[in-house]
Amino acid sequence: MPAHVRFLLRNALIGFALAIAMVGAMVWFDFAGLRTLAAQSNSGLVAFPVLAFFLGLTFASVQMGAAIMLLPADGDGGNGGNRSRVTSLLALLVGPVPVLQPAEAKAGRR
Repeated sequence: MPAHVRFLLRNALIGFALAIAMVGAMVWFDFAGLRTLAAQSNSGLVAFPVLAFFLGLTFASVQMGAAIMLLPADGDGGNGGNRSRVTSLLALLVGPVPVLQPAEAKAGRR
């Protein structure tokens, strides 16, 4: 299997594992009454696998996209995913922090 396919598959499986853990936590803590609602429903056993599957698709897509975006660019020579790449990604998302400077008081009319 090519390395890029293994890379994507590994990150997709990480996303699905995170989704299963999230659904498990939602059931365990009865988030928004989901466990109670499923217990009272005739098709309660179908709800959680469907929720886990669709959350898994979402989380796997996000995980694969983040992993691809954190790869080093051609000619970087570094190893992708290091701390400087993450901080530059956060700086891109958050934007520059404005620095406040004192303003000069202008003499005006009274």
